[in-house]
Amino acid sequence: MLEVRDLHAYYGKSHILHGVHLTVGDGEIVSLLGRNGVGRSTTIKAIMGMVDCQGSVKFKGEELVGHKTYEIAHKGLGYVPESRDIFPTLTVRQNLLLGQKNTRSSGRWQAEDMFQLFPRLRERADTEAGFLSGGEQQMLTLCRTLMGDPELVMIDEPTEGLAPKIVEQVANLFEEIRRRGVSILLVEQKLAIALDISERLYVMGHGAIVFEGAPRDVRENAAMRKEWLEV
Repeated sequence: MLEVRDLHAYYGKSHILHGVHLTVGDGEIVSLLGRNGVGRSTTIKAIMGMVDCQGSVKFKGEELVGHKTYEIAHKGLGYVPESRDIFPTLTVRQNLLLGQKNTRSSGRWQAEDMFQLFPRLRERADTEAGFLSGGEQQMLTLCRTLMGDPELVMIDEPTEGLAPKIVEQVANLFEEIRRRGVSILLVEQKLAIALDISERLYVMGHGAIVFEGAPRDVRENAAMRKEWLEV
């Protein structure tokens, strides 16, 4: 579904990504691991057309490099930023409705699905999003992206700073996303979560992919974890 080849990205004169390659298949959860500052967030921003890049990013066989971010989103890619970019003066329900790409047809997800998955959002449905806790805002950001009915969703550090109970709910949401046939590219710091839910994992270091394999390969490779993942 998603195929990234020889991807280079830049912030001004700074060369951040050095020939990144990765793939995500239909209905697959793939995690992108690595320490802070190695280029994981830049990778998904480059895929979404948010930073200057060179190389190839193909989604369902169509080249995305050179397209604008809104054009890429309309092709079926969703992006959940780490910054939790909610609309603070709009209610939870209004934020969810803004995520819909087409109000005339039903996609995989409706607001009621979001409320069933996260009952706390139902309780806060008519509350301005700026008054939500950080965990509630993260839930809302995830759900708003799903309301756009993406075929692949890229999620940046979704469990950062969340309470363990909320982390469990987010992990359950990922399984539901996969069950509905949506692929996930996940940037995640918590190794245990990534190992539990992913079919495959990539590890980044110095702006490039330094390891790829199944969860079992990561668990069994202590030397790799020590060099590229452990603090």
